[in-house]
Amino acid sequence: MAKGQPSQSGPIGEVTEAPKLDLETYIQNYTGATKFERLLFIGLHSTVLRAEALKAAVVEAKKGRNVAHYNAAQEAYSHVAPDEPEAQHDSQWVANIEKQNKVEGQRLEAELKGYKNNLIKESIRIGNEDCGKFYQSIGNLQKAYEAYQKMRQDAIINKHIIELNKHLTTITIEQKNWLGAVNHAQKLLSVTEQTQTEEAKAVQPFIKIAQGLAFMTQKKYSDAATSFLGVGTGMDAPAIMSGNDVAIYGGLCALASIDRDQLQKKVLNSSTFRSYLELEPEVRRAITSFVNGRYSVCLSILEGYRNDYLLDIHLSSHVSDIFRLIRSKSIAQYFIPFSCVTLESLNASFAKSGESIEEELLGMIKNGTLNARVDTIKGTLNAVIPSARAQLQQKTLDSVKEYERELRQRILRMNIINAGLELEPKNGVSGADQSADFDQIDFETIGSHPYGSSFEDLEGDETLGSDIWSELKRCCPCMIPGIWGVEMGANYPIALKYTVFYGLDAQPTERSSPSLAV
Repeated sequence: MAKGQPSQSGPIGEVTEAPKLDLETYIQNYTGATKFERLLFIGLHSTVLRAEALKAAVVEAKKGRNVAHYNAAQEAYSHVAPDEPEAQHDSQWVANIEKQNKVEGQRLEAELKGYKNNLIKESIRIGNEDCGKFYQSIGNLQKAYEAYQKMRQDAIINKHIIELNKHLTTITIEQKNWLGAVNHAQKLLSVTEQTQTEEAKAVQPFIKIAQGLAFMTQKKYSDAATSFLGVGTGMDAPAIMSGNDVAIYGGLCALASIDRDQLQKKVLNSSTFRSYLELEPEVRRAITSFVNGRYSVCLSILEGYRNDYLLDIHLSSHVSDIFRLIRSKSIAQYFIPFSCVTLESLNASFAKSGESIEEELLGMIKNGTLNARVDTIKGTLNAVIPSARAQLQQKTLDSVKEYERELRQRILRMNIINAGLELEPKNGVSGADQSADFDQIDFETIGSHPYGSSFEDLEGDETLGSDIWSELKRCCPCMIPGIWGVEMGANYPIALKYTVFYGLDAQPTERSSPSLAV
């Protein structure tokens, strides 16, 4: 049984062990640039499948018109099997393709120019789309993106807007521009929510896989799991990923970020996602084992397919992080029913033979994943049981403090209204909305009773709105500058502070402003 700990995250090196995937069957699920990129990625990282994958990548590149793809695959294959015919650089093919690309590009640009001269919007839109597809096919993704963007001004109906955002989402994914992919997928979602046409319903799975892939590459595994689990039936996007990828990405992200109850409800009991899990039974068995509390079995299943996941172009850089999260969750869930567990039993379930997971447990305790303590003398892991009495006392003190803060704010509001300092409604805003600014005043920053901050200090307090401070200045000229009842030698500021802030029955002195008499 494989129980090894995941290695450090980062760029993967060579995968020396044979994966369980069949390359020919695996690669048939993809089309376009992603098919070539996956073949090249496997060829560069798998020592077992290197020759087969690179040869297939050369053949795939020559089916298209992307010269950069061919040069990359041919150069890599020439180092592996220099005597093979596919390893020889086909200069004639490269020259012919470059010439054809140049002619085709000039023809499309000339057609588009003619459409613009005729001012036919639909023809202009189609011309920009043709240019975008052409540049995308030759690998000039920046020009393709610009051509698709030019479609926006001529895309009027929802169908055209949906096609536009699908193109832009696909391009940004190929560019590995994940923020852009999320942005365009969100725009696509907004358009589809406004219409209930068949085109809008058919594009929903595309939106979910684009969002899920972007979230996963940003290590937002919870958001990625939500997106992949929301992929409905009828997903058909071989230029990005296959149904098998939806099951693997969604299953692993869910294992890493969702608790056991939600795994049962949202994954295993989901009628739509279950159809994808049938394509990857090992992911379904791993999730089922985790939900049933068989954590070592779950980890063993995943370790058995680690090499396959490391050869996935999108998942490879996240395998270590995802496996580490799943492993930490497994250990934490295993420990929950117990108050004390021996390190020996933990080593038997989670560690390699002859090794200890003590260091891993210490790391989990430090980062808060595990609420326990390690007893190295007795060789046990002991749960830290919080004191119910202390928790209740703290909760009570917090409630009292919050009640006092709210009460002071209400007294302040009532007495400011009684003192005539309430501002008149402006621009249709009710007085209640304006006086709500007083609810945000922090008494700790204003000063303690009965003496406190000067008005100069109070003026810098951002908790008082500018309108409120201006009103205080207008009504209380005798209090600026001056410290409450100290520098001015008058007790009116103290009276105002008592009256406004503390609700006491203080009376203004003869130096007070008449407008403030209460």
